Amino acid sequence: MPAYWVARSKINDPVEYKKYTDLVPGIIKKYGGKVLARGGRYEIMEGPDKFHRFVVIEFPTFEQGVACFRSPEYDAAAKFRRGGAGEVETIMVDAGDATK
Repeated sequence: MPAYWVARSKINDPVEYKKYTDLVPGIIKKYGGKVLARGGRYEIMEGPDKFHRFVVIEFPTFEQGVACFRSPEYDAAAKFRRGGAGEVETIMVDAGDATK
């Protein structure tokens, strides 16, 4: 059953943040992930207007999504943004039974 990374981010240093975003697509692909939405048009429906970039990535399973996030490769890439280049909030969501 598919599962999804849902991330929202705020970019503080575009040059450093790009070092992160240059590495991430290959890492996601390694774990079977596929980007469904990245950037683009958005509207804050409720909550603070803190984040200005939104990403949705589908993984074949919840476990693959978590493994990707916890992988040494992703951790190394994330260090570029964790140093202050960007703020990211990521959650992993199991699609569950959509009929309920």
